Amino acid sequence: YPDTKFVFVDGYPLDLENVAPIAFKEEQSGYLAGYAIVKDGFTKLGFTGGGGGTNPACCRYGYGFVQGADAAAVELGIADQVVIEYAYGNQFVGDADITAAMDTWYQGGTEIVFACGGGIYTSAAEAAAKVGGKLIGVDVDQSGNINTYGEGMCVTSAMKGLAETVKHMLSEVVAGNFANYGGKIET
Repeated sequence: YPDTKFVFVDGYPLDLENVAPIAFKEEQSGYLAGYAIVKDGFTKLGFTGGGGGTNPACCRYGYGFVQGADAAAVELGIADQVVIEYAYGNQFVGDADITAAMDTWYQGGTEIVFACGGGIYTSAAEAAAKVGGKLIGVDVDQSGNINTYGEGMCVTSAMKGLAETVKHMLSEVVAGNFANYGGKIET
């Protein structure tokens, strides 16, 4: 099929016209989260991401977060007062080691942590609960899960709009418009 676009996955051709890849710019919602919390008065921040720093989405969230926090701090004239702890976990679930690291951050004055990477938020939430700390969720509205560790613990979530994107694409398929998306990368 010379006119068909193929990519090989595990040695098998995948017809890209049957796939609608969608990418997100996580750095944008990460930026907004960092900007908003500094504007909201937080100055002692933390970021922890899953995947050991090798997950591109977590890295983009973190880069955006730092840039947004910095921009807000500069606007407010408090750049010398905003401090960010930054570390990657090696997984996407919480555990005793990550909780211990988060304990150190919160006990050292960190007010809020952007817990980026699946269930890694559980460790940050366990540590935050001990000192009245706050969290920022990721990807979707995580407030329902995070707030089980303490009322109002989740200040916001840096969301991609996953549900909205899936609903839109499914409505396009139902409407017979998939050809407008198949084989094209949407960002």
